Amino acid sequence: MHDLRQVSTLFDMRADFVKATAYGSGHINDTYCAWYSHAGSPVRYIHQRINPNVFNDPIRLMENIERVTRHSLDRLIAENHPDAYRRTLTCVPARDGRPFAIDVDGHFWRTYPFIERARGYDEIESNPQAYEAAKSIGAFQKLAADLPGERLHETIPNFHHTPKRLQALEAAIASDAFDRASSVATEIEFARARAADCPVLIDLIDRGSIPERVTHNDTKLNNILLDETTDEGVCVIDLDTTMPGSALYDFGDMVRSMVPSSREDDGTAPHLQVRLDRFESLVTGYLDSADFLNEAEKSHLTFSGKLLTLECGIRFLTDFLQGDVYFKTNRPQHNLDRCRNQFGLVLAIEETFFEMETIVQRALNR
Repeated sequence: MHDLRQVSTLFDMRADFVKATAYGSGHINDTYCAWYSHAGSPVRYIHQRINPNVFNDPIRLMENIERVTRHSLDRLIAENHPDAYRRTLTCVPARDGRPFAIDVDGHFWRTYPFIERARGYDEIESNPQAYEAAKSIGAFQKLAADLPGERLHETIPNFHHTPKRLQALEAAIASDAFDRASSVATEIEFARARAADCPVLIDLIDRGSIPERVTHNDTKLNNILLDETTDEGVCVIDLDTTMPGSALYDFGDMVRSMVPSSREDDGTAPHLQVRLDRFESLVTGYLDSADFLNEAEKSHLTFSGKLLTLECGIRFLTDFLQGDVYFKTNRPQHNLDRCRNQFGLVLAIEETFFEMETIVQRALNR
């Protein structure tokens, strides 16, 4: 537990610190919910210590977040949105005016106002949640679509560069540092058999057919807050991976994380299936807000789900071969189970690709 009272003095809080407790289910940054008294009224804030082992350039990371959140807020205010300060994260400035502060131990901290009357979900519970989550991601992209100024920093270079993820897998196979490659020959062959899929989106971006946009790049459900009463999408959070990318990365990752019939970590999952009803909710919600997509983006919505799932499976397999050094595990073959589930979902998408494309076309023609 960090000294949150001392951390509070680094920021221009204009309120009196009361207490703080650890908060949320994230595994990267240290997150705390802090209670303050603002002129006698209780108010909450989120303090986060940025993990330097994952993000080795916190200053550039916070420059991205400050630019995107400030621009989003300006857009919402200009549109006279009645709930503008609840629809985007906003950075509380440090005493020196920067969007972050550095404590006596050299740790980087940031502070956001707590988004009240909203919550995140680790597991999806309904199709309306899928609709609202997808609509929120489309709205997030739309707010940032006309971000002025220079290109955002790449906080994690090549994060969704699938060909380079496959190259990393081949390097892990070649080194086989933990003598595991022979036990996953089937999974290796599965990935290699789909090598032609890996560069499709990168090639479209390079040719200019798909524009580079400001994207979130980690659109699982618990990064989207829903209203506690109405389940309406409220705010997209965890913006550390917000950087240049393709809108399809965000949509594809929602498909990957929200449409399978079993959980990602299930070690005894039967043959995975695509929840087509849930996929339809995602497509409908996303298209209801992402009205800026061009024809190439629209025509690759289903494919993006397959590609982002394949990419994630490749990453799990690579980490398994490297000795489980990136993703946290709680059993010996945890990453292998994750990989097999991702590859199972790839197969399921391939088997239902026509039905998924039909759903997309139906949504586009509404």
